[in-house]
Amino acid sequence: MATTIIEEAAAIVDGAVPTQLTINGERHELMIDSWVTLLDLMRERMGLTGTKKGCDHGQCGACTVLIDGRRMNSCLKLAVTLDGAEVTTIEGLGTPDALHPLQQAFIDHDAFQCGFCTPGQICSAAGLLSEGKADTRDKIRELMSGNLCRCGAYVNIADAIEDVMRQEDAA
Repeated sequence: MATTIIEEAAAIVDGAVPTQLTINGERHELMIDSWVTLLDLMRERMGLTGTKKGCDHGQCGACTVLIDGRRMNSCLKLAVTLDGAEVTTIEGLGTPDALHPLQQAFIDHDAFQCGFCTPGQICSAAGLLSEGKADTRDKIRELMSGNLCRCGAYVNIADAIEDVMRQEDAA
């Protein structure tokens, strides 16, 4: 639905800002209120509920997504500040028929219990692997420290990430 310049100006006065985001490979032209976080936009407006709202203060990592390939807490990012950005959520990493290697590794290594933190853990791990800074298990643990798991599946999470890292090194 096309909007007129007058409608766009009225929306901006009301706090909404025209913003273009590419989310999981699909481009969206949106009018977003200036106070809406990326997390709330994705969950409430885009229907992408895989990303979880944990603490809503950037302390637990449950809301971790990839923004232009870098891992970030979506609860701390105002959506309007990301105009032109590419966002990848857990829904954009793989499909039920073609899982992302990290998704498969989390299953293979039983790297989750309740599953609440798993989307953020996997997105953070994907960012970690693309950064290329983790070359030891200790580095994996350190660089994943922003993602908390209340169930304590840290050993299995590190096993899953190490497994994918080895696979990438072998390829």
